[in-house]
Amino acid sequence: MGTDTNIEAAVQKELVSDPLVDAHDIVVEVIDGAVSLTGTVPSQAQRAEAAAAAKRVAGVTRVDALLAVAMPADDYGDDSALAQLVNQALAANADVPAGVKATVREGYVTLTGSVRRSAQRDAAEDTAVGVGGVLGITNEIDVLGNLGRGRHLSSSPRPHQGE
Repeated sequence: MGTDTNIEAAVQKELVSDPLVDAHDIVVEVIDGAVSLTGTVPSQAQRAEAAAAAKRVAGVTRVDALLAVAMPADDYGDDSALAQLVNQALAANADVPAGVKATVREGYVTLTGSVRRSAQRDAAEDTAVGVGGVLGITNEIDVLGNLGRGRHLSSSPRPHQGE
């Protein structure tokens, strides 16, 4: 694609055409192919989708999604209601074990519990991100199996055998 100006225009077009992104308050800047997205979006899911949309553009070498999640004032619910919604979404996802729980403080979700595989940890985080009203996520889920693959947190790490 070439010039930063062309890349910037293509990223803006990609953001506007993505039905999962409200691009109204997103500012795009490009320097040497590195894209910076600033401004606000109404959800963590839109923040992630905006970054993914920018990465789809030819010539983009890096994306810094510096977007703030700012829900409209009339959309903000209380933390206990949001925690209930996130926990219901986690319970409805067959890939998330029953021991995974969410707590919420000022719109920010903390996920806790233990899983056997990193894919289960990722599924829990992806599920929580998709709940409207979530401003951010701290994933403190321990992965007890799957050594040497993906993100691994364990109270007693063991060296990987056979490599």
